[in-house]
Amino acid sequence: MTQQTTRTANPATCDPQTNVTRSLLGYGVIAGPVYIAVSLAQALTRDGFDLARHQWSLLANGDLGWIQITNFMVAALATIACAAGLRRALAPGRGATWAPLLVGVYGMSLIGAGIFRADPAMGFPAGTPEGAGAISWHGMLHFACGAVGFLCLIAACFVISRRFTAEGRTGWAVSSRVTGVLFLAAFAAVAIGAGAVWANLTFVAGIVIVWTWLSGLSLHLYRRATPQPS
Repeated sequence: MTQQTTRTANPATCDPQTNVTRSLLGYGVIAGPVYIAVSLAQALTRDGFDLARHQWSLLANGDLGWIQITNFMVAALATIACAAGLRRALAPGRGATWAPLLVGVYGMSLIGAGIFRADPAMGFPAGTPEGAGAISWHGMLHFACGAVGFLCLIAACFVISRRFTAEGRTGWAVSSRVTGVLFLAAFAAVAIGAGAVWANLTFVAGIVIVWTWLSGLSLHLYRRATPQPS
């Protein structure tokens, strides 16, 4: 009798559409932490890798490069799932089309980054000559995928900011806008820094910030989609 009463009072808990939305958003919650944790674990343990000098993309090279390639692919699939969840959670309303689309393109760019590896450079993997080295066709495609994906994710920050501004959610509006600005600055830094330590560390910080934002956004919308007890 108690179970029957609970089902009647909270019908949303059995709504399959809501459950699907929450599941998709759940992938957005974990995508960033998993990607960052796996990348940092490699950065701190792989021979010859210097977190201050080498970008995480270089981890896709060498005998253990398959770990970072897999990391790219897992993060990509989770991000694409997150984009689908955003589409469901934000509809209808401002940004319901563009925000998920932009996040989805970023997810696709991660697939490209995994398929087209960055070229060995600056002494990594161990035995690689110092310096930037020659850029191959797959190295160029890696950079192109990254640039497109990063710009789309930056744009998504501003689209989400406009959405929350319209809803009167000042905190999320400001944090989304600030995230977009900071990540844009970090991307510009690594683009012009020519391998400088300050530029690389700035970019690492930017990656952590933007993934944290996406995880936080997914968690926020996940909670909004969670049925509340009557």
